[in-house]
Amino acid sequence: MRKLLKSLFGGSAEARPVVEIRPQGIRIELEPGETILQAALAQGVAYPHNCTVGTCGSCKTHLSEGTVKALSDFGYTLTKEELAAGYILACQAVPRQAMTVVEIADLGADLPAPESFTGRVVSTEALTHDIVKMVVEADRAVKYVAGQYATFHMESMPRGRNYSFADAPQRSGSKTLTFFVRKVPGGRFTEALFAAKLAGRTLRVDAPHGNFRLRPGDAQMICIAGGSGLAPLLSVLEDMRKRRVRRPCTLLFGARTQRDLYALGQIANLAGSWLEPFTFTPVLSHEAPDSAWTAPKCLSRSTTSSSVFACSPTFSPITVGTCSTRRSPSGTAKASSRRRIKSSTAIPRLTTSSRPSAASPATRVRPTARSPTARSTAR
Repeated sequence: MRKLLKSLFGGSAEARPVVEIRPQGIRIELEPGETILQAALAQGVAYPHNCTVGTCGSCKTHLSEGTVKALSDFGYTLTKEELAAGYILACQAVPRQAMTVVEIADLGADLPAPESFTGRVVSTEALTHDIVKMVVEADRAVKYVAGQYATFHMESMPRGRNYSFADAPQRSGSKTLTFFVRKVPGGRFTEALFAAKLAGRTLRVDAPHGNFRLRPGDAQMICIAGGSGLAPLLSVLEDMRKRRVRRPCTLLFGARTQRDLYALGQIANLAGSWLEPFTFTPVLSHEAPDSAWTAPKCLSRSTTSSSVFACSPTFSPITVGTCSTRRSPSGTAKASSRRRIKSSTAIPRLTTSSRPSAASPATRVRPTARSPTARSTAR
């Protein structure tokens, strides 16, 4: 009724909710139903984030004043202690008051600022039966940090689609951008891409986004990838090789069967030129029982002195120092950057050769259900 009276007799429009981000002192206005993260990114604020769907915890934010509506349960990602201390997930938080005050630790000042540009799909190459390499020619040189991603927009899609850069970044930026895209049945973007309907088409792109990247250190790296999640890890590893970073590395690549493995030649080249020990082990969950591939025994090994980098289609890129796994409601393991791993956790025995090949042994693991919290923008 109040809106009707205002439309008939005039009056000022209702003020939009405002969020103040401290200690930076930035204020942003929100549209009705908009999350804090959505509004921040739309207004050019380099807010810490990765997945945008409430699973990675990168947008963890301290709520200093006001209350918010949670689009999904914060408790799935945040600990009881964090919840009690007033922390929320900005990607799932819609302010309830006219003024809300939040605090964040890092605005990613050392990362390139995201920008909007156009990119033309110049080629696609099948990597597996459901993953293609998509090459996009941008209208300008794009700067990004290895591990970050780009968001693609089409008129027919209400939301953008996020895909990680698969190549090492160039110091002066690059106009030729490479992405690994997995087909999602019914997905508007991937169905069009796999049907060659996007060939030569110009799309609007926002990039770079995300805080997944290599942090300084000399500990052994344990890189865990699955499906198209190999893209950001290859970007990080190729960038490290180019910069001659010296760190031991173990790469575990999860797939269903041998036909789902790809980029083995590139991984072999990485292993051959790595300055420290490099070990690669493919891990298969649905390989036929009579397959010639044998499963090595498990080895109890501590990872408390290693840096773990994990990327897969079912959870967003995370960078953790010491970690453990949590189970989603569907049973899929998720990594948490705020919990210490037990001192002895069973992981597959690593291959002894630094040069992987198609004949490399694979570890068979018991299949788990796909998580319902998979990144929705992967379609």
